[in-house]
Amino acid sequence: MIESVGTPLMWGVFGVVVVTALALDLFVFHREAHEVRFREAAVWVAIWMSLATAFGFWTWYEAGAERGLEFFAGYLIEQALSVDNIFVFIIIFKYFGTPPEYRHRVLFWGILGAVVLRGVFVVLGVALISQFRWILYIFGVFLVYTGIKILRHSEMEMDPAQNPAIRFLQRHMRIVNRHEGQKFLVRQDGKLWATPLLVVLLVIEATDVVFAVDSIPAIFGVTDDPFIIFTSNIFAVLGLRALYFVLHGLMNKFDFLHYGLGLVLAFVGVKMLVSEWVHIPIQWSLGVIVALLGGSILISWFFDPKKKPPA
Repeated sequence: MIESVGTPLMWGVFGVVVVTALALDLFVFHREAHEVRFREAAVWVAIWMSLATAFGFWTWYEAGAERGLEFFAGYLIEQALSVDNIFVFIIIFKYFGTPPEYRHRVLFWGILGAVVLRGVFVVLGVALISQFRWILYIFGVFLVYTGIKILRHSEMEMDPAQNPAIRFLQRHMRIVNRHEGQKFLVRQDGKLWATPLLVVLLVIEATDVVFAVDSIPAIFGVTDDPFIIFTSNIFAVLGLRALYFVLHGLMNKFDFLHYGLGLVLAFVGVKMLVSEWVHIPIQWSLGVIVALLGGSILISWFFDPKKKPPA
């Protein structure tokens, strides 16, 4: 049985922080539909990162340095992997022509759904590993394979026209061909019809399932504590919406980030494979993760391969 540091008090504090922040976000600051500007999004990115940092240090205080460092390592991995999600969100919104003022609403409900889905994945993963420890080796091999795949080809590619979720929805749902404000459903001729906004929401949810297949095994590589896994994952997911509005105009600046992501996944996979014989302290793991991700971001920022050399 996997031991967890999550006491009722710690779960309660986590729940209060998340619910309060989400309520303020949706019902106070974003009650009216509007286009989220860079400055507003940057403030919310800072808020979510500050909450995650404060919670991480509180976890450190309550459960010890090792668990605190595990939280930060898991949070960094999930936050980095979420960049791929953002790129796909940009493509989906562009494909469906979603007006900028409605995107926050779609991402809000999409991320709430992602919280539930991630919770299910974490519970299943913990249950499987508790009964079958060898599954960690499968996770390790999968992460090494995924890391190599990302190193060879950036995964920031998606053709919405070939997305099976989109094709399924178009075949099996009544969809109106125009937006009806912020509504997901409208009634016409006594029947419920889906708006393009609902289709976008469902496609984003389906896409998150695919990304969770990478992210959940990755976090098991730095900790097996259900509380740390779930809270670090959820804090990263909750900040994803604001991060989208900050980064969507800067995505072409991260040409080398996928190399950092690939190396991080490969490192975590190898760590899982050798964990039975070699113990890598969490401090070292966190240092490697920060160095790889930070290095790839800095290289991307200062060296742009798209720039032509001076004549």
